[in-house]
Amino acid sequence: MIALLHYPLQVTKAFRQSIAYLPSLLALGYFLVGLLAVVPHEGFISMPGWLDFVRFNDKDTLRTLLSTLIAGMISLVVFSFSMVMSVLSQAGGQFSHKLVFGLVTERHHQWVLGNYLGTILFILMLLMVPENSGSPGTWRSLAAYLGVAMVIHCLALFVYFIHKASQTVQVNSVVAGLHLATSRSLASLKHRQQSPSYRRVADTLPAAAPASCHRFEIRSRQTGFIQNANFAELAELAASIDGVIHLNFSPGDFTLADFPLLYVDAPAEPDRACADELLAHLLYGEGESIEDIHVHGLTQLMEMAVKALSPGINDPGTARLCINQLTDLLRRRLDFDPCNAMVDQHNRVRVTWPAESFESLIYRVFTPILHYGQDDVTIGLSLLKALKSLSLYAEGAERRLLQAYADRIIGTLADAAHHRLDRDFISARLNGGEHRLELPDYLDYRE
Repeated sequence: MIALLHYPLQVTKAFRQSIAYLPSLLALGYFLVGLLAVVPHEGFISMPGWLDFVRFNDKDTLRTLLSTLIAGMISLVVFSFSMVMSVLSQAGGQFSHKLVFGLVTERHHQWVLGNYLGTILFILMLLMVPENSGSPGTWRSLAAYLGVAMVIHCLALFVYFIHKASQTVQVNSVVAGLHLATSRSLASLKHRQQSPSYRRVADTLPAAAPASCHRFEIRSRQTGFIQNANFAELAELAASIDGVIHLNFSPGDFTLADFPLLYVDAPAEPDRACADELLAHLLYGEGESIEDIHVHGLTQLMEMAVKALSPGINDPGTARLCINQLTDLLRRRLDFDPCNAMVDQHNRVRVTWPAESFESLIYRVFTPILHYGQDDVTIGLSLLKALKSLSLYAEGAERRLLQAYADRIIGTLADAAHHRLDRDFISARLNGGEHRLELPDYLDYRE
């Protein structure tokens, strides 16, 4: 049953995430209002006589007004979304191109577009359906005045749209948005792991299946990004076949068709229907969803920092801002260790999957920034300050990892500091601030 509903559910989810979602709903609402305005109302709705003063004297005046309104609305739409294309072009050039899709699909942009299209649709319906009588009636005249009110509302939305579009490409706004979305993703992951069904195991894919089971392979049937999986449903399926399901990918990975996605340790090989059910609980998507996977948010902040350090942009201030946000997110990640297994009510492991380690995150986000900013002393000091701050919250292996990265950054600073003033400036800040790392008092000079 789940396999049969898989494609409709995927189409519905893709529609909800597309730019057409809110505009379609709003346009439908305007269409219903327009339908109510053009259907014959005699015998259903009696208009009071005191409203006769709003009636137009002839049809030509009404049609001229509506034609002017719809021409103005079309011009407003063209101008507004020409500005959107300019904003997106600037955002793609200044930040990461991955952010462009997120900027397009923001709800306030969809809201403005839906009101624009709905107003055009409403006025177009009034123009297409002629009035039967010689002069427009009170009902049709009121509908025309409603169209005028809709256009005035769209003018107000235009001012709001300009304000939001100008904020969209501001560095502080973009970085703060990524930080907020990633923080929510981390909080959601931490909250989910409070369930007793989630555990952490040492090895997500043992070298061999248990003696009472055999290992079977289930391959993918499509190419794409697997954003997430329904672990609860997979655990129930694993319990029904008395087996264990090992996911051979991390959420967010790009996988190819005919790739071994799942390994199933079970007494008997799963049949075709069971394999279809297992694959149906894997959620595919386009791009990198920060809401589902916090690693994508960290990666996009890193890419923004690297882009800012490129010779074409040369904005180390934005890179330092991204480093500060990454430091806070990594500190939140140190608060818990992501689980990589789900157990049933008898505490038997049913599903396992690879989880991103803290070591992998540090390497993923700090190494590219260090590589592209190795000649900038301020970038090296910002990364060192980040590691010193994180050391206050790390223990054991994590602190040793931070120490190793701090040693690497100090070596990079030594390579970049060729003047005595640079070495003195760096040396005065090596041990500054609160930290629990072992750092030298003076920067050694390297020939």
